[in-house]
Amino acid sequence: MHKAANPPPHPVQFGRLAPTLAVADLPRALAFYCGLLGFQAVFENGDPVAFVILEKDAAELHLSLDAAHRATSQNVAHLMVADARTLYDHLVAQGVAIISGIRDADYGMRTFVLADPDGNRIDVGQDT
Repeated sequence: MHKAANPPPHPVQFGRLAPTLAVADLPRALAFYCGLLGFQAVFENGDPVAFVILEKDAAELHLSLDAAHRATSQNVAHLMVADARTLYDHLVAQGVAIISGIRDADYGMRTFVLADPDGNRIDVGQDT
């Protein structure tokens, strides 16, 4: 592991960290994340809306509108779930793009990678 040369003083406590995903079509992204994955929009900003905070259980995700967004070939978020197989089967049945099929990895996780409608790759994992 890489150790920071000058870490922050010990008393600094970190809070939540929520990824922000750029999306080219906000209504389409909301249909995917809310309609298909079960997130709820808890905050919207802009007129028209260009930023949305989503929550489901302990997960939080921020969506930011960028009409010129183009996805990379990198995973942009990691989502821990209680049952990767059930989610995987649900997504496959709904025609969601699966980048890497479900597998039990030698590091103790059941994992797969999905792509949202904008091509953003999300690595899904479950401790085994």
